[in-house]
Amino acid sequence: MSLSAAAPTPPAVPLEEHGGWTRATGRPPAAEGSSPPGGGSTPNPQRRLDSIPAPLFCLAAMLTVQTGIAFSTPLFRTLGVAGTTSLRMTTAALVLLLWTRPRLRGRSRRALLSAGLLGLASAGMTLLFADAVHRLPMGTAATIEFLGPLAVALLFSRRLGHVLWAVLAGAGVVLLTLVGAAHSTSLDPHGLASAFGAAACLAGYILLTQRVGQAFDGFDGLALSLTVAALALAPFGLPQAWHGLTRSTDPWLLLAAAAGVAMLFPVIPYLLEMVALRRLPERVFSVIASLEPAVSALVGLVVLGQVLGGAQLLGIACVIGASAGATVTGRRGAGD
Repeated sequence: MSLSAAAPTPPAVPLEEHGGWTRATGRPPAAEGSSPPGGGSTPNPQRRLDSIPAPLFCLAAMLTVQTGIAFSTPLFRTLGVAGTTSLRMTTAALVLLLWTRPRLRGRSRRALLSAGLLGLASAGMTLLFADAVHRLPMGTAATIEFLGPLAVALLFSRRLGHVLWAVLAGAGVVLLTLVGAAHSTSLDPHGLASAFGAAACLAGYILLTQRVGQAFDGFDGLALSLTVAALALAPFGLPQAWHGLTRSTDPWLLLAAAAGVAMLFPVIPYLLEMVALRRLPERVFSVIASLEPAVSALVGLVVLGQVLGGAQLLGIACVIGASAGATVTGRRGAGD
């Protein structure tokens, strides 16, 4: 079934207040207590999926992203940043294409354009963030990238409380960034530029992911967008990856490592985020994403042995408080 656009939203209620599967999939909500067509009951797997709080999908996605980034950094030395990123994205696209087998026939131009733009945003976000992590501490790169979700949160604010939560999250980002700068003799300008570029791509990714989720059933749109991302990265990354593989004494081990990292980032996180964005308003998702610096700092501590300071802990407390507050007020707003 082709869904070229979401159903019109009543003017009295803002778009971002309509979280949930029914809006995202274009199906009208069923009456309370009613049964699905055919008289059957809701399948148990779907019922169990719906019972999981949507913010948990966001947290799981962030944890796998940061773990995948940490585990992929050793590959940068042999395959290069672009080469490693390209192999990861190509693996992810192949996995999703084989799984979903999306059909292009019958799709509207608007739906295909949205999937293509999401692919370009995903390619830019993945490559630029990997380059930033290669040149900057993980915590610094993650906090700068958070400026993208923060901008989206402010863009879709409708109440003063929402802005205050975003400001609190921004204060946490400032603390983490300043600590990162204080502990570094200098911050690589190239790395900073990549981090800010990743922030811009992440803002577009958040907006486009929900649009693609509305236009496609299941994960067809995600499979198409990752294919576009892999094709966009191929001219930059595949030659670099090939050079590294031909010089390696065990190229198959490198390919297996890249494929394994691809499952952590981007396959699993993208699936989790697509599910979350179908059930959460864009504003709430964006501020929950403020936990990214905290998750990055935690992964840096566990995987890379980075010790947290007092200001870092305070920054983490700020972003966690902002995320929790946005989630609570978002749920209340959705029920108004």
